[in-house]
Amino acid sequence: MSAEGTVPTPRPTPRDRQARLATFAVFFVQGLTFATLLTQVAALQKKHGLTDGELTILLLVVPVIAGAGSVLAGAAASRWGSRLILRLVQPLACAAVVLAGLAANVPMLVAANVLFGLGLGGVDAGMNMQGVAVEREYGRAVLTGFHALWSVAAVIGSLWASAAATFGLGLPVTFTIALVPAAALAVLSSLWLYRPQEEHRAPADRDEHADADGPAGVAWRPIIPLCLAMAFLYVGDSSVSNFGTVFMDKVLHASATVIPLALGAYQLTTFLVRVGGDFAVRRWGPAAIVRAGGAVATLGFVAIVAAPSVPLAIAGFALTGIGLSVVAPQSFSAAGRLDPAGTGVAIARVNMFNYVGFIVGAALVGGVADAAGFRVAFAAPLALAAAIILLARGFQPRTARPAPTTAPLTS
Repeated sequence: MSAEGTVPTPRPTPRDRQARLATFAVFFVQGLTFATLLTQVAALQKKHGLTDGELTILLLVVPVIAGAGSVLAGAAASRWGSRLILRLVQPLACAAVVLAGLAANVPMLVAANVLFGLGLGGVDAGMNMQGVAVEREYGRAVLTGFHALWSVAAVIGSLWASAAATFGLGLPVTFTIALVPAAALAVLSSLWLYRPQEEHRAPADRDEHADADGPAGVAWRPIIPLCLAMAFLYVGDSSVSNFGTVFMDKVLHASATVIPLALGAYQLTTFLVRVGGDFAVRRWGPAAIVRAGGAVATLGFVAIVAAPSVPLAIAGFALTGIGLSVVAPQSFSAAGRLDPAGTGVAIARVNMFNYVGFIVGAALVGGVADAAGFRVAFAAPLALAAAIILLARGFQPRTARPAPTTAPLTS
């Protein structure tokens, strides 16, 4: 028996390979869009004269709106499929970033952020729906590879931001050069994505009575461990992203040259593990990989909290990236298995907790740091990373939903 179950592995068709390539493109554009905007937060703050408090509120608008966008995408995709959602919403996200660069005042910047939040949530949900559909048709773990390409695109976006600053380009030009071609790629790739009748096609081993359930048949109870794991992951991710450099500066008094290495180590190991993550899942199964990931992330946070020196802290950030990198793709993959009709409802629910974790992480770590310092503050994501170990059981694959114990209502 393989980690994927006893169902024979299907052979992907040329159509499946086409959809997989298109989904890679969608993930790439999303990573590029996200990084292109976030690397220019300081420039936007300076342009509009925002205080730190005003900037924090502005940044929190994005995940709040993105959560709503994810829910709306789930409801729409269950009827019209995620391809239409991505075709409409991903170019909108690209355009929103360009509008943020063009914004002449704060109200216009807020409006652009709201559009970006809607686009971010919709694309996050839709691209993972497509990714899960590709994984289902391939019959083996492939979803982590999509997330690896997202990480590559984010690095490219960061490098482009650095190059644009070197050339002295303004925000509108910087955003336009990156995201007009990205929007065009998003539209073209949407032509190859799975159509609704392909995406919603149920697996061959599915219970014949599951068709009648529709979206209402996606129960909350088995999804809850996945939602919690996703939230706990992003508490840790947001703590590293938002406060990793601050920790290196205020706690360890690292030099300006060394400070960025903490976040760099985290991003690098996240990418490297995702490159080989699918092979590990096929070998040991998603539950074991998530359990190991939670354990490694916990050790990473322990190293950060206890770090007496800069090298140990950087090693801790690297370990944290190794551990947390596997949780998101496996959460989406497990959610897809709990939705055999392929409606996308389960994926949209899990994706919503991405933004819940980000918001809670920023508030929790920032609040504890103000009261007790950053060493104590990083103990919060440490505890939640350890909780992922206990939640890993919910990632165990199921070849089908449990059959009714009573006689069928129809023949």
